[in-house]
Parts: sequence; C-alpha cells; structure tokens
Amino acid sequence: MGVNSSSIARKVAMALSGLFLVFFLAQHFTINMMSVISPDLFNETSHFMGTNFVVQFLLQPVLIFGVLFHFIMGFILEYRNRNARGISYVSFKGNENSTWVSRNMIYSGLVVLAFLGLHFYDFWVPEIIYKYVDVSEAVEDRYFPELVHKFESPVRTGLYVISFVFLALHLFHGFASSMQSLGWTKGYRGAFSKFAKAYAIVIPAGFVFIALYHHLVSVPNLHDNEVVLLIQQAFQSLI
Repeated sequence: MGVNSSSIARKVAMALSGLFLVFFLAQHFTINMMSVISPDLFNETSHFMGTNFVVQFLLQPVLIFGVLFHFIMGFILEYRNRNARGISYVSFKGNENSTWVSRNMIYSGLVVLAFLGLHFYDFWVPEIIYKYVDVSEAVEDRYFPELVHKFESPVRTGLYVISFVFLALHLFHGFASSMQSLGWTKGYRGAFSKFAKAYAIVIPAGFVFIALYHHLVSVPNLHDNEVVLLIQQAFQSLI
C-alpha cells in the first residue's frame, strides 16, 4: 500500500509540475509572438520582465525549480518503473496499449532538456553577464535585435525547429495524460484531452513560425521578400 501510495504521489507531483510548465510555456509564447507583431511591444515587455524585482527574484527561481523538479522526477519515475516492472514509466505492454510517443517520453524529454540548455546559453546566460558581470546600463530597445541575431544562423534555427517538434511530441502525451494522473473522471478527461492535444500542436508550431520568421527576416536576400513583407503587414495590422 505504501509503495503504491508513493508511486501515485510521484505521478501527481509530475503532473502538477508539468501543468505549471505548460502555463509558463503559454506565457513565454505570448511574449515571443510580440516580436513578430511589434518589436517595440516586445522590447517593452522584455525590459519589464528583465528588470521587475518580482519576476527576476521570485518568479524566475520558482520557474527554474519547476523545470529541475519536473525533469528529475521524470528520471526517478523512469528508473523506478524500469526496475519494478522492466518497462518504462509511460508504457505498459509495449505496442498493445500505448503509442510510440508515450513509450518514448523519456527521450523526447531529454531532447527538450538539451534544448533548454541551448536556450539558456543563448538568452539567459548573456542576460546574467550583461546585468551582473558587465553591469551594463539598462537599454530598453536591445532585446529585439538580440533575438533576431540569434536566428541569423540556419544551424541554430534548425536546432530550435527540431526541438520544438520534440516538444510537441512530449506535450501531446504528457499534457493530455496529466489529468489521468490527477484522478479526473473519464468524461472530463475526454474534453481536456482534445484541448491538450490542440495546445501540443499550436504552441510548438507557433514557436517554429517565430524562429523561421526571424531567420527569414535576418537573411539579407530574403528581408524584402514579398511573403515576409506580407506576414509583417498582416501582424502589424492587428495592433
């Protein structure tokens, strides 16, 4: 009974930490989409997020803890269930009652973790150096050029796109199944599952669009491309 209870508790903790990260992901996507709609709005929002005490010293540590907790808990669940049953945490009888995505959650999670390392290296580490090592003056309009600069490289852009595909795979199973771990009834889970799977497609696809958009804008020969200009005009008309 104790073993079963602790196993359920770990799965509930895994689901709750995942839902917390899903909420953050939506917020992060919203801010990044501003870079397509309005560079000025993106700069203003990024400057606020980067200088606000509550965001930097309260919410950011909570987010970092949430990321670490989710991945560590995932590894613990995978390890314990492999030892207990000889199968993965997310699978039961192989192909009989589980999908390829569910059986390989640990691997899609590792790709997402590697991507987070790259993302932190690209944006968080330079920000820490800028503010606390170089102690540079706060410049509100620097965020958009820094973002575009990162996507000048086709290799980096490609890595981001591939990572977002794996993020979609991870979310497609993880988000939809979180309600089962939390004990929701089958009726409620059905409706939530549809929303979760739509989220798992739309949000990563949106990130792919943002990465490709900024890459195309940063390439000199494509900067004045009619398609790129039409996209810019379409989004600018929204504000």
